[in-house]
Amino acid sequence: MKTLWLFLVVLGASVFSFAAGAADWPQWRGPRRNGVSQETGLLKQWPKEGPKLLWQRNDIGDGYATPAVVGERIYLLSNRGLDNEFVQALSVQDGQPLWSTTIGKVGNPDQQPPYPTARSTPTVDGELLFAIGSDGDLACLETSAGKVRWQKNLRKEFGGQPGQWAYAESPLIDGEAVVATPGGSDATLVALNKKTGAVIWKSAVPGGDPAGYASAIVVEAGGRKQYVQFLGKGVVGVDAKTGHFLWRYAETSKGPANIPSLVARDGSVYSTARSLGAAGLVRLKAVNGGVAAEQVYFERGLPNSIGGSVLIGDSLYGTTGQGLVAAEFASGQVRWQAEGIGPGSVFSADGHLYVHGENGEVALVEATPEAYREKGRFTPPNQPKHVRGQREKAWAYPVVANGRLYIRDLGTLWCYDVKDSKAGASERQSLGF
Repeated sequence: MKTLWLFLVVLGASVFSFAAGAADWPQWRGPRRNGVSQETGLLKQWPKEGPKLLWQRNDIGDGYATPAVVGERIYLLSNRGLDNEFVQALSVQDGQPLWSTTIGKVGNPDQQPPYPTARSTPTVDGELLFAIGSDGDLACLETSAGKVRWQKNLRKEFGGQPGQWAYAESPLIDGEAVVATPGGSDATLVALNKKTGAVIWKSAVPGGDPAGYASAIVVEAGGRKQYVQFLGKGVVGVDAKTGHFLWRYAETSKGPANIPSLVARDGSVYSTARSLGAAGLVRLKAVNGGVAAEQVYFERGLPNSIGGSVLIGDSLYGTTGQGLVAAEFASGQVRWQAEGIGPGSVFSADGHLYVHGENGEVALVEATPEAYREKGRFTPPNQPKHVRGQREKAWAYPVVANGRLYIRDLGTLWCYDVKDSKAGASERQSLGF
């Protein structure tokens, strides 16, 4: 009996450890908003045909938006036509729809080149979900059934000025605040009470920048907690408590579309724009009671694709128009570059890079500064056609959550099993089962 009791205790601890190790993807670029997952026990090598396809749905609505995945649900923005942009919840088991809530219409429908569609990733915070539609509709919804708690329009209520291709920002939740970027001269950035939508502060950034297409991050530097954002005319930092403007860096904002997410560590911020083809690093320092951005380098050949970059150790990984690049974050020195599957979106999990190529392919690459080491690639089946002209590509960011890899392209969502069953068996064996 004692042996049986011990067995059940150990089994319970084992089950708890697996549950505790489960990794959700609750917002844009993952749990820490940096493109790096803490999940382990994933496949280190894919079969020739790719990991096992669990399910595929071809009716999720149009869009480039990335899923957020929490527990047993997938949350996603899509649109059907130009008058219905909506948030939806799907089951992780089979992708079946659970609820759908319209939050607005598609923004800037006459944009050129024409890519009018849903773009932003929802942010899940406990029982609430926050989403920004492409026309600037910021909504707080209940995750249980999609009921709207409160809603504001960034254009109408804050004089918002989006870029040519409308809004693409994913809202930032920081404590009790939800941070968004209307753009324009009156409220370039805003912080709202996440429970009520009440204004905490409005930040009128000098120059009245239109919004870019990136999403704000939190940076602690120069003695200040800051919200740092890539606007239409440059990277800026504002005080997190007050919205007071602190600094600007404009060298990487010379192209028409400031899209890639910023990468920050130890008071340094990396930014880039693909159309510019160059990237820059600034170091933030306290100066005369404020904060100054000192340029460390501004170089070509560094990661600059719209799919963003990730920082692992002291190495930055991302793609250019020629392929995947590894570079030293602090100096900008390129360590290796390889064609791989070309430009694409990148995130990291369990020591590897997951790349969703703009050509539709998906690759697994070891995250090492030593050399390019590909561990598998595949092409998801039955891909949708890109009908908005030759420039439209597979732009949606990939996601890994709880052993599953999610890939989206327009109205299609694929779910793959990337959990390493042998790793789980080894753990159980080590416990004596």
